[in-house]
Amino acid sequence: MMKKKILELDRKHIWHPFTQKKNCEDPIVIVSGKDEKVFDIDGNEYLDLISSWWVNTHGHARAELIKDLNLQAKKIEQILFAGFTHEPATSLAEKLIKLLPNKLSRVFYSDNGSTAVEVALKVAIQYWYNRGKRKTKFLAFKGGYHGDTFGAMSVGYSSGFYGPFKDLILDTSFIPFPETWEGDNKKYEKEKESLKFVEEILNDSPDEIAAVIIEPIIQGASGMKMCDPLFLEKVLKRFKEKNIIIIFDEVMTGFGRTGKMFAMEHIITKPDIVCIAKSLTAGYIPLAATIFSESIHNEFVDTDFKKTFLHGHSFTANPLACSVAIASLKIFERNNVLNKVSQIEKIHKKGLDFLKSNIKVSKTRLIGSIAAFDLIGTDRKYGSKIGIKIREQFLKKGLLIRPIGNTIYLMPPYCIDNKALENVYSILDAELKNI
Repeated sequence: MMKKKILELDRKHIWHPFTQKKNCEDPIVIVSGKDEKVFDIDGNEYLDLISSWWVNTHGHARAELIKDLNLQAKKIEQILFAGFTHEPATSLAEKLIKLLPNKLSRVFYSDNGSTAVEVALKVAIQYWYNRGKRKTKFLAFKGGYHGDTFGAMSVGYSSGFYGPFKDLILDTSFIPFPETWEGDNKKYEKEKESLKFVEEILNDSPDEIAAVIIEPIIQGASGMKMCDPLFLEKVLKRFKEKNIIIIFDEVMTGFGRTGKMFAMEHIITKPDIVCIAKSLTAGYIPLAATIFSESIHNEFVDTDFKKTFLHGHSFTANPLACSVAIASLKIFERNNVLNKVSQIEKIHKKGLDFLKSNIKVSKTRLIGSIAAFDLIGTDRKYGSKIGIKIREQFLKKGLLIRPIGNTIYLMPPYCIDNKALENVYSILDAELKNI
C-alpha cells in the first residue's frame, strides 16, 4: 500500500493514543525495523531511543525471538486458560519465579501493564474481603502512573491525566514523591516531608488501607522522576510494620532497565505483589503478569466459590506471547544482557556530564539504561508545545525521542551500538542550543 493511501485511511479511521487530532501532524509510516533502528516508508531510518515506548529490550526483528514465535505458531496459537494449561505458560512462570524473591510464587497472567495493575488492586481488596474485612483505600505516590483502566488510573490520578473521571475512581491518598537529581540540595527536606505524610496516614487510618502501590525508584510517565532507594526502604518498613500489602509496579522498571533484573533488587524490603509487562515479551506480543506471595494466594483457596478470584481475559496466557517471553529470558541468560546495560549506563553518565555545560539542561539523572534531564524555563506538563517541538526536531536528525513535557529521556534497546549512543549526546547538545 502506498504512503498516500495509508495516511488517508489513518486520517479517516484511526484514533491514536495521547494525540490531539486537531493540531497534530500526520504520523510517520513505519514499515520495518532491525536491531536499534526503525525505517519509514520513505526509506528514512530512526535510532529508537525509547525502545518503542519502553517495550523493546533486545532490538527489532531479533532472529531468536522470531524463530521461537514461529515454532509456537505451528503448534497452538491460542487456547482459553480457564480449565486448560500449556507448556509455554508453565515454563515462563517457573522462569519468572526463579528471578523473583522467594515469597513471590504465584503468577496470574493478563494482557498489559494496566490490566496487571488492575489485577493487583482487585486481589488486594478481595484478599481482605475473604478474611472478613472491608478495606478499599489505597496509598500511592503523587505523580505516579499505573495505567489507564479505572482502578489503575485511580492510583495514578495525581499524575494529572484523569480529570474527567475524578468522581468515579477508587479512594486513594497520595504521598509526596521526593524526586531528586544530581546536585539536588533539597533532597532530605523532601524525603522528610514524605515520611511525615506517611506517618500521619498510618496513625490516622491504617485499618482502611488495602494496599500501597509504588513504581520502585523511578516514576516513568510523569517525567522519569527518581528517588533514593534508601528513602523507599524507610517507607516500606513502615508499611510492613502496619501489615499493609505492598504492590510494586515494575511494568517499566522490570527486565534490566535499572541495571538489575528488577528495580526491587535495589531495595531490601520486598513487595507482596509485583506487576510486570512491557519488556516481558521484548516488545513482540502483549503479555503481562501479576505475581503474588503464597500467603495472598492462599486466601483465595477455599471450598466456598465466592472466595474465587473471578477475573480473566480471552487472551490470558496466550501461548505465542508466553513463548516469546521465554525466548527473551533466554537472551538475558545467554548474552549477559545486564553487562550491556552497565555499558549503556556508563555511556549515559559520560553523555550527561557532557550536557551539563549546556545552559538549557538541568536536573540530570540516571539509573541503568535510563538517562533523563529537564529543559530549563519550559513547561513540564505532558503535551507541552516544547515536547512536541523537540520530538519533531530530533526526528529530522534520525532520532526517535518522545519527551515527557520538558523532560528528555533516553531508554534504548540493549542491542544499541555504543558509538551510536555516544554520538546521540553530541547531536542533543548541538540541537538543544537551537531550541
